[in-house]
Amino acid sequence: MSGPPQPACLWGNLTSFAADMRKMINEREFSDVQFIVGKERKVVHAHRCILAYRCEAFSTMFAQQPLSCDAKEVDIPFVLSDVQPDVFLAVIEFLYTNCVMLSNKMALDVLTSAVEYGLDDLQKLCVDYISNTLTVESACEALQAAVTYRQTDMKDKCLAFIQSHTKSIVKTQGFHELSDPALLVILQSDLLTIDEPDLINFVREWAHVNSVVLDKTVPEIAKEVVHELRLFLLTPDELTILEAENKKDNLIPMDRIAEVWKFHALRKPSGIAVHLLRRRKGTRPRDHHKYLSQISIKATK
Repeated sequence: MSGPPQPACLWGNLTSFAADMRKMINEREFSDVQFIVGKERKVVHAHRCILAYRCEAFSTMFAQQPLSCDAKEVDIPFVLSDVQPDVFLAVIEFLYTNCVMLSNKMALDVLTSAVEYGLDDLQKLCVDYISNTLTVESACEALQAAVTYRQTDMKDKCLAFIQSHTKSIVKTQGFHELSDPALLVILQSDLLTIDEPDLINFVREWAHVNSVVLDKTVPEIAKEVVHELRLFLLTPDELTILEAENKKDNLIPMDRIAEVWKFHALRKPSGIAVHLLRRRKGTRPRDHHKYLSQISIKATK
């Protein structure tokens, strides 16, 4: 004889459940906690038990300020001045319904809040949305977020998009605002669709912008990233132009430029990382590249 039927977990209509829970979002009736959000000081009403059991960060926050048992006392609202109201409401929506409405305008900020509150599932939803809706204007900002929050898949998708649209993306504000580590991710790629002299010029622009913003010299700003510029791809004439530009801001250390001049004289670069000799996808062919190709092949054997 078979035993009694095993218990089973049966699901009702999840869409209907989420819709009912959504009605509670920022609903004053029956709420027991308030947040003052953003510079606009928008009041957001919520329910402690839902937030606390769905998010450890809120549980900790509420533990530091227990709910008053005295009806005559007014609970002090939590002030969250560093988050936009629509972003905070998106986080609340996820905690109440396990789904979220995102847009290009706010997705990166919601990702930041998801990281701050330790909401892994919300992070994944944001990463998927951002990765699948990249634009020329948003790609660098998304890459910066991916590097900052160590989102490898998102970083790879951003880089692939940047590789395909390099000429447009290097002109954006987002490119100028990249951190050193994020810019290095781009410069280490063989698949950028841009010629090296043009790329060097845009890196110079990046360095000048950040020099003003951070109040540091151009060489200080660029000391890490310049080592990924593939100067060996330049012809002697292009190197002469670069050297003249470099006298104005010292973007590139003189010993790096001297090293390239030595190669053009001897055709034998020594002690150079092999990837710096490789043409990128968008590199325009030059006569001396045949020597670089031969050196690269020998180095990989």
